[in-house]
Amino acid sequence: MHYEIELSDGADESATAAILAGLKDYNLHRFGPADWKELVIALKDGDGKVTGGLSGHTALLFIPEDLRGQGLGPKLLQMAEDEARKRGCTGAYIDTMSADALTLYQRCGYEILGQIAEFGPNYAMTYLKKLLQDAKVS
Repeated sequence: MHYEIELSDGADESATAAILAGLKDYNLHRFGPADWKELVIALKDGDGKVTGGLSGHTALLFIPEDLRGQGLGPKLLQMAEDEARKRGCTGAYIDTMSADALTLYQRCGYEILGQIAEFGPNYAMTYLKKLLQDAKVS
């Protein structure tokens, strides 16, 4: 079967929903239930106008099990890194609880930054980084 990979600047709600559904299902079976939520902490002035704050979300990489081992993970990572370089980013950061994903990220040049052992039953949380060499550092 042939697959296409498409990069988009805008939010594709159906693509985001499909990626999230696959990842949530995988994580549910592998790690147990989790409560996924967006996070916004708004800094407001005296008039209630938002002047700053924090907006958080999870960036997710998910490949269905039947498509793993076909080079799609490295392709997706490369596309994300290329886009990050275009946007002026100088590095990338990933965290994972999956030993399989950890191996993939290391093969793609990510280095372990730290780890929380025993983050849950039978797994650790591993943090990885990669410098994007083509990016200009000021």
